[in-house]
Amino acid sequence: MPNDPLSRSNNRNSNNKSTKKAKPKTSKKKKITGKRVGWTLFFTMAIAIFCALGGYLFIMVSGENLLKANMDKTTINETSKVYDRNGQLMGELSIQKLEPVKEEDIPDLVKEAFVATEDKRFYEHQGVDIWSIGRAAVKDVMARSMVEGGSTLTQQLAKNMFLSRDKTFFRKATEVSIAMALERKYTKDEILTMYLNRIFFGHQRYGIKAASEFYFGVSDLNELKIWQIATLAAMPKGPSAYNPLSNPNDSKARRAVVLQLMYEQGYITKAEMDEAKEVDYDYTPPEKEQKYQAFIDYVLREAEKVTGKTEDDLNIGGYKIYTTMDAQAQTAMESAFSDDSLFESSKDDQQVQGSMVIMNHENGSLVALLGGRDYQTKGYSRVTQSRRQPGSAFKPIVSYAPALESGNYNANSPLSNEKQCFGNYCPGNLHGYSSTISMTDAITKSENIPAVWLLNKIGVNTGVQFAKSVGIQLTDEDKNLAIALGGLSKGTNTLEMAQAYSAFANLGEYQQAYSIKEIKDSAGKTTYKHDKSETKRVMSEQNAYSLTQMLQNVVNDGTGRSARLDRPVAGKTGTVQSGISGNSANRDVWFVGYTPEWTAAVWMGYDNPDATHMLKNSSKLSAAFFAKVMGDALKGVPVKDFKAPAGAQTPPPEKEPEQPTLSVSGLNGAYDPSTQTVSLNWTATGDSSTQYRIYRKETSEGQFTHLIDAVGSTSAQDLSALPGLTYEYYVTAYDLASGQETDPSNTISLMIEAEELEPQQPDTGTEPGTEPGTEQPGTENPDNGLPGNGGSEGNNGNGNENGNNGNNGNGSNGNNGGTGQGNGQTGEGNTPPGQGTTEPGGTGEGSNDGSVPTPGEVVTPPDSGNNGNSGETNAPTDSQAGTGG
Repeated sequence: MPNDPLSRSNNRNSNNKSTKKAKPKTSKKKKITGKRVGWTLFFTMAIAIFCALGGYLFIMVSGENLLKANMDKTTINETSKVYDRNGQLMGELSIQKLEPVKEEDIPDLVKEAFVATEDKRFYEHQGVDIWSIGRAAVKDVMARSMVEGGSTLTQQLAKNMFLSRDKTFFRKATEVSIAMALERKYTKDEILTMYLNRIFFGHQRYGIKAASEFYFGVSDLNELKIWQIATLAAMPKGPSAYNPLSNPNDSKARRAVVLQLMYEQGYITKAEMDEAKEVDYDYTPPEKEQKYQAFIDYVLREAEKVTGKTEDDLNIGGYKIYTTMDAQAQTAMESAFSDDSLFESSKDDQQVQGSMVIMNHENGSLVALLGGRDYQTKGYSRVTQSRRQPGSAFKPIVSYAPALESGNYNANSPLSNEKQCFGNYCPGNLHGYSSTISMTDAITKSENIPAVWLLNKIGVNTGVQFAKSVGIQLTDEDKNLAIALGGLSKGTNTLEMAQAYSAFANLGEYQQAYSIKEIKDSAGKTTYKHDKSETKRVMSEQNAYSLTQMLQNVVNDGTGRSARLDRPVAGKTGTVQSGISGNSANRDVWFVGYTPEWTAAVWMGYDNPDATHMLKNSSKLSAAFFAKVMGDALKGVPVKDFKAPAGAQTPPPEKEPEQPTLSVSGLNGAYDPSTQTVSLNWTATGDSSTQYRIYRKETSEGQFTHLIDAVGSTSAQDLSALPGLTYEYYVTAYDLASGQETDPSNTISLMIEAEELEPQQPDTGTEPGTEPGTEQPGTENPDNGLPGNGGSEGNNGNGNENGNNGNNGNGSNGNNGGTGQGNGQTGEGNTPPGQGTTEPGGTGEGSNDGSVPTPGEVVTPPDSGNNGNSGETNAPTDSQAGTGG
């Protein structure tokens, strides 16, 4: 029964038993007694002491054995060797080490400088500084890697003499053992002397005496000045980064740290410290360089990056470095850079400099490079260390290539060529204006309006992203329309430009340039091998091929004719104007181009351009340099055509409007000695859209070149003819709407009689003290002017760069001379073109022969007038304003 008391009692008992069974059992804890703690501490200390004694004995024995076995050892392996792309030895990373200097010949201040900088407790420890090791260990643990050395001078000596440079705990223990053995065997001064005779100072110099002679020309260490001593003591921390020849600014900053330490430790006075901090390094070592030195130096920098090893490691590691250099190409480049006739002469000791890179666009390998004239080992390389504005050479990268990729444009697409502004940014053209112009003609003639208009249509961000995709380093400051004409905030260099154009040559595939194929260690084991992971497609094959065809037109018929070879060449010129009011000379000239085999970029200019250090020539100078080097580099290589993609097609041309019949005839001319002017006139058929082009050839020149462009009437004057010379002339008609040019008129020849009296110089705008008609600033610059538009290819300088197309703005008007100020009538743009005076060569850049270039382009860099405001909401910086070229 449910309510039975007995049943309820049994149920309770049953539940109680069940509960007791579920209760877990607990073990009895052992008590911690003093006896147990004592034994634990005893065994722990015993084990620790035993390990410490064992470790100490190992260090002692190991150090003694290593020191005894390697007493005469200064390097582990033979010097490393560098090979070209065919496996031929280029050179050795030779160690330049003079005889060791004796202890008594090392001044106390030299010793003190190194002690103060590298190991201030040197005279207190026994080879190992426990405090330094403890500090280093803490930093290593926090960083979870070996980041802090903690090495004493003695440890550094042990490492330099006997050990590899890898940072491992085992190597550190061995280093400590050798250091302690050295301390037991030698005195402190003997150790310091050995250290100073073996330490690495960069530029393959080992030892204090070798470094003193190389960097300062001082063989007697007692003659070293305080600032020189501190400079040497600054180098062990980073021989490549802190040597004064390669990095004078960083060296000076590090020297100041050393001087501060010397002062704080009482080795020099404050006055001595302050005086030594201010000295600038200006010594040039009289060193005869081995061949291919510039390429070898580039290889070393790349090797440091890809292997993580230091220059010191690579110098004495016994490595075999196999590179991509082509010996014939590098020799051709070095020969050209040593030929002064290929560079414009300078007024003083600051010479015109240059930089060139050649790369194989099929695989990205560097073929040849050189970063300057009179290059020295580990010297300043303009290949990577100099950044300059590229002018019109940037148009294909930021405007035309991305426009083709958008799918909305092709080589025959009509682009706007009307005179116009984009917001506050008002670029100008050299060859006048028209309603439209084809993309091919716009590139060939290097017109500015189409390039800016096109970038505005596709969007600045689109252009910027494409430029970045082909390796150009841009910032947010570059997001404006001025970049269409090469107005970059920080500029670029020949390495980046060669890489970018290589994508056009390689049917749209971009590959980052490299110089090392493989590195093997002293045992023959491969430690590094290049792969092709950097390859990426940035354009379709068809668009890249179409751009190549257009860039071929630039070389064949446009501004780059000086780059022509006996094989196919495509490329683009770039000229950057001075940016100085009243100075129509040029700051930078470029040519970037390629053959079916290789891509190359050339830059020329002054390292420190100012009003008196500008180029008179345009980019025909760099284009001719390209032709010279590439012609010699490819000598003996079979000629081939550019590779076309499968099923490549040329876009159908836009339907051309019916053209008027044009002809030019009846050219005649006469020379007036009183004004030193050649007057030309002719008869022609045409209408208001017809302009005329005058061509001239001096008898010593190989071919005719443009003299005057955009002449609207049937007469013109040549103010640049020089007495005593004979000139030939002819005229063509040019239809602005169609872009068609007629056959030449009849040719006339005029002998300019020499005058006994010095003729009065015409107002050519040349610099004081120069003869009229000579190559003065601007004579090679087709775009130096556009009054009211600031000159070259779209620079709104409000008349600062006068001479071109005076009808286009608020400055003095000229007819394409582009050489100076005041060449024509002053007005507000109402003077018809062709009424101003003209200097020779004012019609363009890139001509093949003679003193005058073909139609071309020029750009104005920083501070060139009132230009630079883009069509975007943000105006560009001064450095971006109005650049083109």
